[in-house]
Amino acid sequence: MAMAHALGDTAALTGRSMRHILRSPDTIITTAVTPIAIMLLFVFVFGGAIDTGSQPYIDYMLPGVLLITIASGIAYTAYRLFLDMQGGLFERFRSMPIARSSVLWSHVLTSVASNLVSVALVIGVALLMGFRTGASPLAWLGVFGMLALFTLALTWIAVVAGLSAKSVDGASAFSYPLIFLPFVSSAFAPTDSMPGPVRWFAENQPVTSIVDSIRALFSGSPVGGEIWVALAWCVGILAVAWIGATVIYRRKAN
Repeated sequence: MAMAHALGDTAALTGRSMRHILRSPDTIITTAVTPIAIMLLFVFVFGGAIDTGSQPYIDYMLPGVLLITIASGIAYTAYRLFLDMQGGLFERFRSMPIARSSVLWSHVLTSVASNLVSVALVIGVALLMGFRTGASPLAWLGVFGMLALFTLALTWIAVVAGLSAKSVDGASAFSYPLIFLPFVSSAFAPTDSMPGPVRWFAENQPVTSIVDSIRALFSGSPVGGEIWVALAWCVGILAVAWIGATVIYRRKAN
């Protein structure tokens, strides 16, 4: 009974958040603009100077651009959560008979939905630019599953930022390092060309394993054990961020 009550509350509040997104679709479009600009820049300006073997550069770098799209989009989650807190919405919710967890989960689920729409827009532009894939329907499902899990993990980091921030700018500033992280990975260039310490960092940070897994799924190549490393990173980040957000929220709710 309590679970059904919580799910009903979450669905109602998620509907509220989604309506806000639909009333301002420029949020989704803005999220996609920067990654598309990066894609255009790297493919048509830098792509010819980067050796990716027989694989077209647009096919090589698209997974990294998709992660940048998600990292850009989650900043809006922190921003909206901060505004709800500052506007006293959480206090009004506490006076109502709704599950406390539904307040956070509504923002999280809205983030996942809106970011996957932004990802679809970027993939659409990539197809116009020449991106081609031999991925099967199951591989496509794996790609979107990985991206959804990555979005879920980063969104809970956004929740921590939104709950902890002291200003609007502070609520979204946390996303800048996350946007930069793919540039120090295998997302845009093979790690073999990087200096020793940079190469070590690039090969042992989460973005590289996630990008390599998505790239293999798109190309129809064997994924191997890299996908388990990617999943471990996503689940680990998700667990730590969720625990942190829950602790902070309980402190603020009491």
